[in-house]
Amino acid sequence: MLALPPPYTEIALREGGDAFARAMAEAEAGAGAGVLVWVRRSDTVDCAVVLEPEEALASARHVIFAGQVALADALLAISPPEKPLALGWPDTVWFDGGLVGGGRLGWPQNAPEHEIPPFLVYGFTLRAELPRSHGDIPPTALIEEGFDDFATAPFIESFARHLMLVLDTWTHEGAAAVMARWQAYGETRDGDLAAHLAHPSWLVDGEIAV
Repeated sequence: MLALPPPYTEIALREGGDAFARAMAEAEAGAGAGVLVWVRRSDTVDCAVVLEPEEALASARHVIFAGQVALADALLAISPPEKPLALGWPDTVWFDGGLVGGGRLGWPQNAPEHEIPPFLVYGFTLRAELPRSHGDIPPTALIEEGFDDFATAPFIESFARHLMLVLDTWTHEGAAAVMARWQAYGETRDGDLAAHLAHPSWLVDGEIAV
């Protein structure tokens, strides 16, 4: 079991499970905030958390940036100092110029934009190790980039703590304070956030893109 502080409730899946899909199903069944789903595997980090927003969907959707900041903070705490970590708008994670994964955000189907949704689900997937067969263009993976002692469970524990801190900033200082944190890792740009999150560019046929 993970060492998680309240209010997290852990659900661990076997290899081959889908953390985001399971967290969405748990949320749709009425699971409350803090349900954290992760997959027991070493080559990929797959994790998702149920959230309970207090704002209308149109603005609450910006919590994707809070999740990405927490993810980047957890990575930066263990990353090789000589290599740059960057976030791409709105949901990609880059390390030393290579795509290592990204974040996702889910919400109830047909939820009105100007009403508070019953839940949101933030999830992320990171490539920790290179696949056995990766074609002509090898992708980037954390261990290949110098995260020599990387382990999935301790990293998810760290992410969970960082997410609590970032969400506390959101609650007490507002979304603008979180966006200022995000801009330390990446550049904001205009775009249809809802449309982009509905079809994450970093996710191709269920796998992290090269």
